[in-house]
Amino acid sequence: MPKVESKGLDAIVVGAGFSGLYQLHCLRDRLGLSALVLEAGAGVGGTWYWNRYPGARCDSESHGYCYSFSKELFEGWEWSERYPAQAEILRYLNYVADRLDLRRDIRLDARVSSARYDEPANLWHVTTEDGATFSARYLITAVGCLSTANIPEIPGLASFAGQWVHTGQWPHEGVDFSGKCVGVIGTGSTGIQAIPVIAQTGEHLTVFQRTANYSVPAQNAPLTPDFQRYVRENHTAIRDATRSTGNGQPFAIEDRSVFDVTPEQRQELYEAAWQKGGLQFRATFRDLLMDRAANETASDFIKAKIRQIVKDPATADNLADIDHPYAAKRPPIDTDYFETFNRPNVSLVDVRATPIEAITPSGLRTRDGREYPLDIIVFATGFDAMTGPLLRMNIVGRDGLTLAGAWRGGPRNYLGLQVAGFPNLFTITGPGSPSVLTNMPVAIEQHVEWITDCIAHMRAHDIARIEARPESMDRWVQSVNEAAHATLLPHTPHSWYLGANIPGKPRVFMPYAGGMVRYRDICGEIARKGYEGFALSR
Repeated sequence: MPKVESKGLDAIVVGAGFSGLYQLHCLRDRLGLSALVLEAGAGVGGTWYWNRYPGARCDSESHGYCYSFSKELFEGWEWSERYPAQAEILRYLNYVADRLDLRRDIRLDARVSSARYDEPANLWHVTTEDGATFSARYLITAVGCLSTANIPEIPGLASFAGQWVHTGQWPHEGVDFSGKCVGVIGTGSTGIQAIPVIAQTGEHLTVFQRTANYSVPAQNAPLTPDFQRYVRENHTAIRDATRSTGNGQPFAIEDRSVFDVTPEQRQELYEAAWQKGGLQFRATFRDLLMDRAANETASDFIKAKIRQIVKDPATADNLADIDHPYAAKRPPIDTDYFETFNRPNVSLVDVRATPIEAITPSGLRTRDGREYPLDIIVFATGFDAMTGPLLRMNIVGRDGLTLAGAWRGGPRNYLGLQVAGFPNLFTITGPGSPSVLTNMPVAIEQHVEWITDCIAHMRAHDIARIEARPESMDRWVQSVNEAAHATLLPHTPHSWYLGANIPGKPRVFMPYAGGMVRYRDICGEIARKGYEGFALSR
């Protein structure tokens, strides 16, 4: 029998990253509830605790990629770079945990293995891998959208005599590439960050590319003292900016369409955006994700840049052979990604033309029979995004309904927050919310604050249970689909936004593409109407 560690909790929060830390603070310090965070890792940080691969860096600008709920917290930290690296973000989250005295209510090395709803007691019983069980009325998942590593099932992996690693489970002691032949599988955002750094120390790097990808230079640099001073003195303005944009970024999308300007003007605008760098490139025009012809102007500009940068024509052609609209998949930003293919110790293999057939004891073999000797294989193959972290917890709701069963045909919920049949279970930035299409801390703060206000309402009105109504989920799934199909986002069948990177996963567009401002308004209106669409019982 598992040992019962705690029965007297009001809430259990799973995960100690951006979401879990803020949710603990709100429940404990604002509502006065007894709350406990269960964290699988040996430290706080969530995504930034696990993702320590070379080149790991945020793609949102630092002054927007942080908590904004506290002026004191905001002004007490100073970022060093435009795009902070993993180590700096991890230091920031540890600073937050210390400033808010959160550690005393966080249990580390406590991976959740199951969570079961007890209807007669109206409690969630949560068990960790070490056999401990915790009980609470409210269960809140703060497990992140990109935290379940996707390791492809390639025949022969177990026979590989060298070392293999996944970027999302990077060894804390690091990996020594010096003098080694390295293979990187995957050229999404993670691979694009890691490849230039690995190439600097490995003897030879072979990049195995299945899907060519766009990327825009980050133009990362240390922050100037003047800009650091501006950030310190403008907390409210920066917070308001992130809350007034559809993607939660501290900059606005330009109010102009692609064909409002001449081709010459458009080229100048794209060139200026390229030199400025970062995600602001896609803010050059408002209709890039709405109109295919408009999008093609940005796509053609980036493809031309790739061919201009990469010296070998065949390699440039492979890198520019991109089969989807710009930003219809997650749009990476980089530091010297395309330039890296000009190095003599870097080669590119097109595994769409010659797929990987097997991993051998000494390397990797493609379908054309060619073998690539490797000492280290790096899987930059992403995650079972959005649903994976939730499903691996083995959540069981009313009458034995499993979350996996409820989502057999794809995720269905209301507002990305609740699922029918799972009372008092809240999912921070779950599928059906803006989450990965936004600057994550902004989406997280909105969800945490909504959940906190909801629980406060329940306690003030003696409400014991809240759960989504099935018909509310149906309407919300329809809204998510309509928002997606108003854009070019669903037109990339191999995107992880649709779960296409996981064999057997239902092809459903998961995030809400209607924008953070619209979503915030919808959630606020539902709360003002007494939590319309939810079943509440006393």
